[in-house]
Parts: sequence; structure tokens; C-alpha cells
Amino acid sequence: MARAAGPGWRFSEIIKKSSELRGEKLASVRNSAYIATILIGFAGRTKEKRVGRKPALFIWGKPARPNFRDFRLTELLRRIEDIVSPTIVGLGYELVRVAMSRGGGTLQIMIEPADGGPMDVEACATLSRALSAVLDVEDPIPGSYTLEVSSPGIDRPLTREKDYVRWSGHVVRVETKQPIEGRRRFKGTLLGLENGTVRVKLEDGQEALLPLSEITRAKLEMTDALLDEHRRAQEGAEHTH
Repeated sequence: MARAAGPGWRFSEIIKKSSELRGEKLASVRNSAYIATILIGFAGRTKEKRVGRKPALFIWGKPARPNFRDFRLTELLRRIEDIVSPTIVGLGYELVRVAMSRGGGTLQIMIEPADGGPMDVEACATLSRALSAVLDVEDPIPGSYTLEVSSPGIDRPLTREKDYVRWSGHVVRVETKQPIEGRRRFKGTLLGLENGTVRVKLEDGQEALLPLSEITRAKLEMTDALLDEHRRAQEGAEHTH
């Protein structure tokens, strides 16, 4: 199933489950240049989920009209994080991100080794099976869906406070909930995180101060410097092993 592929490796499988038949069948294979991905699909029982608290919003200017669908999705993703985190940590990994595809048919769980090492095919497969079992028992999502477990790519998302410190000096793209200084999208060199505020030196030389609580999406931009760092990290891992 697994094979070497250039600077990274590729590994994917799809396991379909149903509430009536718990058999597993290999369905298809997907490729990704730098991401180890395992796809597992299964059907869960249909049931209703009531939403509790609403997430807090930090808003400039006129408040936007509440989007209750987004609130429900946020609560669902938080619940899934609570469900899968103990298993991920117990196996020596860290949770990077939990997300749903736009159509809602795919649950995406992004992980990475806690020691900062490269992803391992066998360990990723073990983790995928473990998360599939946990989610099957807790059944947080009504209906059928596909579980996608992957490691971050080179142009990885920044989701945790330490990410903004670790990747300081690299080019990032950032989006915010509400306009800041008349804009919601920013691109520039990441300068780090100070007192809950992300500092970005924009392409025009100005510095943007973006409250971490306002950021909805942030990711590294693919650059030669980022590729060089990724290459050095891989070479270091190979020498270690």
C-alpha cells in the first residue's frame, strides 16, 4: 500500500462502515506530494445535536448578522476535538486542526508528531484506525461522512499560538473575521506573536497587528526559504534514523 514518492511519501485508504454492516473494504487511493493521507469513510446513526454556548466574537464597527449555521459547526468541531484529542496525544502526536469540508461530507483531522519528527506511515495508519473507532462509538456527526487523517503540508496552516512563534520569518497569508484597517486579508512576513497579537510585516513595509482571536485562517506561503527549511528537516531526520 505504501510507497516512496519524491521528498515525501504517499499513503491512503478508504474504509467504509455502516451501522448495519461493520465490514471494511478498500475503495480508492489518493495521492499527495508532501502529505500522508488516510481516508476512512463510515456511516453513523442519525441523531439530533443541540447546540449549547455560542463562541465569543471580537468585532470592530457594525456587528455582522449572526450565522447560526457557523455557530453549530464551530460547536461540533469543538466536540470532535474533545473526542479525538486524548487518543492523538496518547499515541505521541499533536492535533493541528479539525475541519469539515464545505459540503460537509468529509471530516478532516490534521496531526503531527509531538517530537517534531517526520510522519511515519505505520503510525499514521494506527492512529487512523484508532480515531475511526473512537468516532464510531461517540457518533458526533449524523449521517455518513468520510474521515480524512493527514499531516500538515509544507504550506501548512497556522492554528496554535506556538505556530506563530515557530514559523516566524516566513511569509504568511492571514484572514480575519472583521475588517482591520479596512481589510480582512493580509500577506507578509510573520514577525511572531506578542500578548495575543500576531505581527505581520506587509509587502508595502507596513506592520499589521492582528488579534489572534480575530484570525479565521492563516497559512504559510510556499517560498524557496520554506522549501529549503523543509528539505533540511527531512535530511536531518534521515541522518537521525
